[in-house]
Amino acid sequence: MSGSHEALPPSSVLSDSPVPKHEQLRTIVLRLATDELAPGALLPSERALMDAYGVSRITVRAAIGRLVTEGHLVRVPGKGTFVADAPVQSTLHLASFTQEIEAQGLTPSTVVLAAERTTAPPDTAAALGLARGTEAIHVRRLRLADGRPVSVDDAWYGATYAAGLLEIDLTGSIYRALSADLGHQIDRARQTVRAEAAPADVAVLLGTDEGTPVLFFDRTSFSGEIAIEHARSWYRSDRYALSMEVRL
Repeated sequence: MSGSHEALPPSSVLSDSPVPKHEQLRTIVLRLATDELAPGALLPSERALMDAYGVSRITVRAAIGRLVTEGHLVRVPGKGTFVADAPVQSTLHLASFTQEIEAQGLTPSTVVLAAERTTAPPDTAAALGLARGTEAIHVRRLRLADGRPVSVDDAWYGATYAAGLLEIDLTGSIYRALSADLGHQIDRARQTVRAEAAPADVAVLLGTDEGTPVLFFDRTSFSGEIAIEHARSWYRSDRYALSMEVRL
């Protein structure tokens, strides 16, 4: 959708009231982004908003800037401001990316970036209970929801327990394959999550800028007492959110 007046709610000069005009405009634009425009749609231009609501460029930029900060809108230099994608909402539970995306009613897809048997890094060897210098199976993948990049997953699997992994289709759920084809059901995991600046290679794959905040996951997954997987994942924070219930 273009940034035309057709996208705007009925225009009027904003009222002189205790509510600042930038806050009045923020409410109007938020309603437009939520109720009228689809995720990824182009917002009307600054000039269109200025003309429609009789406000200054400073007022428009204050309203838009707050909506960008809140995650409702996304600025793309040289192209404009767009309605942000609704993030995938994940509760803290053990599930594969494929299962999470399907549960949201979205279509998961995967690009396999690397699939090889090679020497495991020292921290991965420790996580999997392997001796230093031991070979393991390395799978690096770009994960998408409805065709939009959501995460980069870099995972390692002990070759003893994941033998045959490189011979199967790696574009689907590896957890399903481990259970159905290799006889190892992932039933628990230890995981840490933190904010991190996107490394250059990850940023390119996720379609964002180097240094943009992303969610970084470090997880070791088990089948019983056996460590099967050590994975690092980087998620776009505007397309993936964690939710949880906490109790006293």
